[in-house]
Amino acid sequence: MAEITTPTTAAGARPSVRAALLAALVVSAVTLGIATFELSMSDWPSGFVLLVLVPLMALTFIGCGLWSMTLLLQIRRHGVKFAAPFLIYALTLLLLEYAPLQQIALQRNFAWHRTKKGTYVLFLTSRGLKHYFSGFLHVPAGAKPEDFFEFDDKPPSRLVRYDKDWYFVAN
Repeated sequence: MAEITTPTTAAGARPSVRAALLAALVVSAVTLGIATFELSMSDWPSGFVLLVLVPLMALTFIGCGLWSMTLLLQIRRHGVKFAAPFLIYALTLLLLEYAPLQQIALQRNFAWHRTKKGTYVLFLTSRGLKHYFSGFLHVPAGAKPEDFFEFDDKPPSRLVRYDKDWYFVAN
C-alpha cells in the first residue's frame, strides 16, 4: 500500500539548524585554537603546520561559512535561529582580526617557562622554515641578548624586552 501524506504531517517536518550550529561551534573553536597556539606548535614539524594544518582549517572555515550564508535564505520561512551559525562565524572572524590571540599565548608561554638561571636560556615559541625561530631568551645579569651564540652570524631581527633579564627574540 502507498502511504498517504497529509498536510499536517508535511507541515510538521521543519528544517533543523542543529547540524550547522554544531559545525559552526566546532570549526570556530578549532580555528581560534590554531590561531592562538600556532606559535606553540613549534614542536611539530613546521611544514605540517604551515602547509597542511593551517590551509586545511582555512578551507574548512570558508566552506562552513558559505554554508551558513545559504542558511540565511531560510530566515524568512523558518525563523531567526537560522542566522546563528552565520553570527558565530562573523564573531570568529572579528576575534581573529582584532583579538591579540598570539600575544595572549606568548604571555602564557612566558609565564610557564620563566625560570631563574644564570646562563642564556632560550625557550622556543616558533621554529619556522629555513632556520627561523622565535622565543623567550633569559640573559644573565649584566649580559647583552645580542651576545647569545645563535646571533653570532646575524643580529636578531626582533628583540623586545619582556621582563627583567627576559627578551622576546626572533632571527
